[in-house]
Amino acid sequence: MVQNKMGFDKEVFKKSVIDNVKMQYRRTIDEATPKQVFQAVCYAVKDVIIDEWIATHKAYDKEDVKKVYYLSMEFLMGRALGNNIINIMAREEIRQVLEELGFDLNVIEDQEPDAALGNGGLGRLAACFLDSLATLGYAAYGCGIRYKYGMFAQKIENGYQVEVPDNWLKDGNPFEVRRNEYACEVKFGGYVRVERDMDTGRDHFIQEGYQSVRAVPYDLPVVGYGNNVVNTLRIWDAEPINTFNLDSFDRGDYQKAVEQENLAKTIVEVLYPNDNHYAGKELRLKQQYFFISASIQTAVRKYMDSYDDVRKLYEKVAFQMNDTHPSVTVAELMRILMDEYQLTWEEAWKVTTRCCAYTNHTIMAEALEKWPIELFSRLLPRIYQIVEEINRRFVLEIQAKYPNQPEKVASMAIIYDGQVKMAHMAIVGSFSVNGVARLHTEILKQQQLKDFYAMMPEKFNNKTNGITQRRFLLHGNPLLADWVTEHVGNEWITDLPHISRLKVFADDEKAQQEFMNIKYRNKLRLAKYIKEHNGVDVDPRSIFDVQVKRLHEYKRQLLNILHVMYLYNMIKDNPDMEFYPRTFIFGAKAAAGYYRAKLTIKLINAVADVINNDKSINGKIKVVFIENYRVSNAELIFAAADVSEQISTASKEASGTGNMKFMLNGALTLGTMDGANVEIVEEVGKENAFIFGMSSDEVIKYETEGGYDPMEIFNSDQEIRRVLMQLINGYYAPQDPELFREIYNSLLNTYSSDRADTYFILKDFNSYHEAQMEVEKAYRDEKRWARSAILNVASSGKFTSDRTIQQYVDEIWHLDKVTVEL
Repeated sequence: MVQNKMGFDKEVFKKSVIDNVKMQYRRTIDEATPKQVFQAVCYAVKDVIIDEWIATHKAYDKEDVKKVYYLSMEFLMGRALGNNIINIMAREEIRQVLEELGFDLNVIEDQEPDAALGNGGLGRLAACFLDSLATLGYAAYGCGIRYKYGMFAQKIENGYQVEVPDNWLKDGNPFEVRRNEYACEVKFGGYVRVERDMDTGRDHFIQEGYQSVRAVPYDLPVVGYGNNVVNTLRIWDAEPINTFNLDSFDRGDYQKAVEQENLAKTIVEVLYPNDNHYAGKELRLKQQYFFISASIQTAVRKYMDSYDDVRKLYEKVAFQMNDTHPSVTVAELMRILMDEYQLTWEEAWKVTTRCCAYTNHTIMAEALEKWPIELFSRLLPRIYQIVEEINRRFVLEIQAKYPNQPEKVASMAIIYDGQVKMAHMAIVGSFSVNGVARLHTEILKQQQLKDFYAMMPEKFNNKTNGITQRRFLLHGNPLLADWVTEHVGNEWITDLPHISRLKVFADDEKAQQEFMNIKYRNKLRLAKYIKEHNGVDVDPRSIFDVQVKRLHEYKRQLLNILHVMYLYNMIKDNPDMEFYPRTFIFGAKAAAGYYRAKLTIKLINAVADVINNDKSINGKIKVVFIENYRVSNAELIFAAADVSEQISTASKEASGTGNMKFMLNGALTLGTMDGANVEIVEEVGKENAFIFGMSSDEVIKYETEGGYDPMEIFNSDQEIRRVLMQLINGYYAPQDPELFREIYNSLLNTYSSDRADTYFILKDFNSYHEAQMEVEKAYRDEKRWARSAILNVASSGKFTSDRTIQQYVDEIWHLDKVTVEL
């Protein structure tokens, strides 16, 4: 499958593993546990990578290349070992070495916890982008936070989500390198004193009375595929400036003695602390400023080590803000340029607006972050002064362009109505604003950000998301990867559009049989995982109908499970009806403070308990909720899926990347024309997908003009009414019939402050059911299904993150390719 990497010496590697076990654990290799061997193998692989890592950065310096800093609150990297050994093109040799030592590489890989540095699609996209940047040979740093516990590990107890700490670092991280030499100070709170320089007439702004932490970077290698390039993911840890105040301790003020330590510890404890309360909001803002300040300080210093004019920073540095979380970058870069390098406002603004670029990942208004002025100005007093001035100048521009139109100021001002609007600052301070799917970008331009687009259309552009085929096919689905390579060669590994050559095999009966056999073997693998983790027997010959993604109401896991209830009623009423067995697989985390999303998880599990234990339906339906959905089990799920549920309310999903991973692995999309589904259907053809529901235009029209009453559907469709009544009559919660009243009310209650059925679940229900019936009809025709599945794989070439990154490079960052010779 993978060519051997020149220069990889099996015997040297074997000796390194044996020596690592001896040095770390005082054991011989035959006494070592799989976990100890895992650590030893990681250090041996790191030895191979380090030389390439050093050579890469020397090549960047020698060729004087521009660098992009990809700033993100999340990097959902997954396990590192398997990805690294694939990208150094030594998987087969390492598998053989371990076999000779008496170990199975798959077992050793399973010892690694998933890095808890991200949660959803935003973080996984960032990880795919880093992989592509390295594989394409572009200089890049990923910059984020070294979370101690990540978001949380999800346990399902009595059907409920329970959040427990994800202590992924308890055994250390063998691939990371601590970089003390790049540590820097980050300041919070206090006040700003102004000093006038009598010689120059300039004001100097000095922050005093602040608390501060020391930001210490840990570097992780990001290995390019077979090209000697190793880029860096730099994640910041927080440490106290003064670890322990002995004076306070001696006076009996024990809390004061460890105050700085607690401040530092709290910042890096968890990803996305619950912000339903003031303390959570404050911590989120602290986290954002912490990693941005540390990253920007270091980037500017690194530039100044090689160049003497900070005014030309934009020639060698680009900062890409991954959604609104890093948008304080704009003000922090202004602060550094003015306060530390004495640039005038105009000089600093020119540099900032040529360095910063912003990716918008959402149409949902609540995700466009806004901070109360009181909180923002108290926590970041100097930054707030700068934001105020950015806003003052921008409001003058708005008023000049739109005189006597105060509604334009209300729509676009950065500070308005007691809030600091971070997306607005990102747009104003950036030279590029991009959406992440063609439909999403159009909605931003015509709806969500239309006033900005009208005022500065040259900034707006689209970069449809992508995924790395090296992680999600080459590593995650080796059976299919080998089959693809046998049929079309291995160019697809670094040039995914080559996979289109598979189209000639779509009608080949032998190829169809081989493909369906691979899918079956992958379903056996997932069925084994489900049995071990859920205790549920699922039939690998049933249709594996899968919805795995972050749990949010707009993604409509609720539509899916209500339809499962609907199908169950049909089978109970008509036991002899024709019905192809179906396994419905869910996987999702809900944010800790998102009550309705967590209640949906409970509903899915309550329905599963009833259906899975009903022998009268002869296993025609099984429902499985996979606990703690993450990259490592996602790879098993994508490979085994027959149906890819991408059923968000049209106009709500920015892009999606799960839809691309399923497509690459030969699952057929069941979805709305939303996000990147639109482009997927364009590539594969509507006849090879199952499309239902309202269009984005129809949804937006209902939202703006009204006219939708879900009670009409409830009153006129007795089967839908029956399903909804089962939410409140104890059918799935006999001990507490009112348990799911909140969900029932969200769909029907027109008296609450929220609009009923916000995400048009009942409106799209019958269309969804018809699409599901079409899925069953298609699956019964094995040749038709195999043909469509092969065409999905063959049509996935557009959706590689390599293509997305090349577009960023060509149209936004303007980087130079680097060749690394060892």
